[in-house]
Amino acid sequence: MISPPPRPAATPAPPASPPDGAPQAPPPLPATAFAQAPGLARRMACWLYEGVLLFGVVFIADYLFSALTQTRNALDNRHAQQGFLFVVFGIYFTWFWSRGQTLAMKTWHIRIVDRHGNPVGQARALCRYLLAWVWLLPPLAVMAPLHPSMGETAAAMLGWVAVWALASRLHPSRQFWHDALAGTRLVTAAARA
Repeated sequence: MISPPPRPAATPAPPASPPDGAPQAPPPLPATAFAQAPGLARRMACWLYEGVLLFGVVFIADYLFSALTQTRNALDNRHAQQGFLFVVFGIYFTWFWSRGQTLAMKTWHIRIVDRHGNPVGQARALCRYLLAWVWLLPPLAVMAPLHPSMGETAAAMLGWVAVWALASRLHPSRQFWHDALAGTRLVTAAARA
């Protein structure tokens, strides 16, 4: 027995357009646009894991730099090497953030979006990368003229990281302040099955 072909589904009526001259309402924002940031402990664990993963990026980038410049001593071309790493990190973070997540963010179920819950573009991701250096540069700038020991520098860095992380508690949605300045938000990403 042959069954009849399925009937086409009825198409919904187009939404009524507002009268001429009336402003149109913006589309509704996704629920993630108003979500609180993931917990501070989870964001900091992700930050630490990101640092561990960056060891691999640094190793490959330094190997490439050393091979291309024929550097034999680690102190030769030090400033050029630091500049090269700054660019490599910029490419790494801009690439992954413009796709929503780095590997560490995927592991900790954190996603980056703009203020409205939309994906972040490359320009905004680059802006966030530059603003994220506030995690490291202030204590280094203060400590550099003092010529502190490695332990003193590490203590200053850890102290500043703690202050900067805890300052997110002052933000209305508990976002990091460099995210607020860059127009980005960290939100909880749904786990994929």
